[in-house]
Amino acid sequence: MKRQVHHSVPFLLIIVSLLVIGVLFVFDSSGPESMTMYGSPYTLIIQHLIGLGVGIVAMIAGMLTPPKLLFKASTWLYVFSLLLLALVFVPGIGLSLNGAHRWLLVGGISIQPVEFFKLALIIFMSSWLVRHQKIGALIFTLTAPIILLLLQPDLGSLLVVIAIACSLFIVAGGSVKHLGFLAALGVPLMVIAVLIAPYRFARLTTFINPESDPQGAGFHVRQITLALGRGGLFGQGLGNSSQKFSYVPEASTDSIAAIIGEETGFVGLLVVIGLFVGLCGTGYRLLETVDGAYRLLGLGILIWIVSQALLNLAAVVALVPLTGVPLPFISYGRSSFVMLLYGVGLFLRLRKTTS
Repeated sequence: MKRQVHHSVPFLLIIVSLLVIGVLFVFDSSGPESMTMYGSPYTLIIQHLIGLGVGIVAMIAGMLTPPKLLFKASTWLYVFSLLLLALVFVPGIGLSLNGAHRWLLVGGISIQPVEFFKLALIIFMSSWLVRHQKIGALIFTLTAPIILLLLQPDLGSLLVVIAIACSLFIVAGGSVKHLGFLAALGVPLMVIAVLIAPYRFARLTTFINPESDPQGAGFHVRQITLALGRGGLFGQGLGNSSQKFSYVPEASTDSIAAIIGEETGFVGLLVVIGLFVGLCGTGYRLLETVDGAYRLLGLGILIWIVSQALLNLAAVVALVPLTGVPLPFISYGRSSFVMLLYGVGLFLRLRKTTS
């Protein structure tokens, strides 16, 4: 127990560090956008702080939630989360922005149900993968969410969902050969999904050649590249970003790492990357004495955090096309924030649990 407590301290310190960085840079980067949208430079940071408060409550709730109770309700949680994903297409309930159907409007507050689905998927898969690892069950589990996320469309979240599901399947002892066969079928379908959707195809072409449409489809990636270039090794200094003034789209959400890079440079981004690496390492050590479905649940939460961070950072440094996923614990985004912190609380609960 002493060893587990020893590892939980740095794990929590890393989470707190990421949250502090998030508050600092959401405050720094959201001002111009907040002024344009709400007439006040402080509206978005206030909403972020409210989300942080709710997230802390959610983390405490996660620490008090018995995992066994979640496993018993795992099928219902999964079905309910799928229903939420489908409700985004219902007029009057679903909220459409820029042609995307990714949000539900509840009491005047927009929520993104895919964030709830990610955790529900982890709980559901952990409960049945510990008993059997059948590729047919994996395909059945993923078919409906893949269709719904493609229709929304939300390719970034879809990639995170697939990363979670496939990683848990392998960790649980599933056949890599069968998964490889599934990937051989899935990759061509993903390519077709990119080619038939104009906005996805535009993102791919501008990723390959950002100069092909610098004022149109390539504007986002070009401005991110300029921000990182301005940052250099040590950055322009806190608060000195020029790209946040309506140049980098979504500066406080999906592209917040570009503002961090511009103001703190390569060194600052390296610190952020190091924190996520440390989170993965200390989290993995916390699971050393946890086994069975509980271990799969913990690993699923770690995979969720790390895969989403990797996808966001890789897109910002132009290693992959832009996908629109937030940087965990740092980006503005209340649904992601609250569910991730609930997941952290649940993860910390696992260190006291064995099968």
